[in-house]
Amino acid sequence: MTQLLGCDFSSAPTRRKPIVLAWGRVVLGRVQLQRLERVETLDAFSALLASEGDWLGGFDLPFGLPRELLESLGWPMEWEACMRHYAGLSRAEIRDCFAAFCDARPVGGKFAHRATDKPAGSSSSMKWVNPPVAYMLHAGVPRLLEAGVYLPGLLPAPMAPGKVALEAYPGLLAREIVGSRSYKSDDRAKQTPERLIARKDLLHALELGQTRLGLRLKLSHAQHDALVADASGDSLDATLCLMQAAWAQKQHAAGAPLYGLPPTMDCLEGWIISA
Repeated sequence: MTQLLGCDFSSAPTRRKPIVLAWGRVVLGRVQLQRLERVETLDAFSALLASEGDWLGGFDLPFGLPRELLESLGWPMEWEACMRHYAGLSRAEIRDCFAAFCDARPVGGKFAHRATDKPAGSSSSMKWVNPPVAYMLHAGVPRLLEAGVYLPGLLPAPMAPGKVALEAYPGLLAREIVGSRSYKSDDRAKQTPERLIARKDLLHALELGQTRLGLRLKLSHAQHDALVADASGDSLDATLCLMQAAWAQKQHAAGAPLYGLPPTMDCLEGWIISA
């Protein structure tokens, strides 16, 4: 069975705020978390992508930009050409370009959105602050391309894909379980008992399979305690992405095209799996 991966990504990882990877497999119908791995630099992330064997992963970063934005900027309208153009820009150039686009638009409609944002409840992939998903795309997608990873719906399908990456979004699955309750914070002052309870509720529902994914999470006692104890929520977010990757694997095994992505998805913008 293919190894599964859930990735809570950072565009500027550090020892304090690393990229967190949740590795697992489906064993006897349950998604078994095997280990959590922390990656403290983007170079180490690239090396890991290149060195690991075959896997199917869900990555918490956008894989594309809004079509409306790209048309306005006159950037390439083919996905890979667009991403390679984007990778050639500096973060300062991205910020200035996107800020000028927003400044020319009315209040309440500053950002362009992808078609997937509404059903997923996700931020526009052109946002450079709170959260800086535009920089996450800039840091992450080129590294996936360099590692020869297959991105369904965005790249031509290889004869035998070894590494497969899908865009995931932990907030989509978390909201299904705990609604608008917050379960994480990087601010120690906001790492409250209420957020701790929300993390416990999230894990309880995942272990019982009480989500529309129809999958149960299998944890050891030590893993459960570690996920609850991580008040930043990074480990839990990586695990939520792992569950979305497992759902995609299930769709693929059942014969669904594109690992469960909608056949009508915009092949320039990308789509969040299970949205």
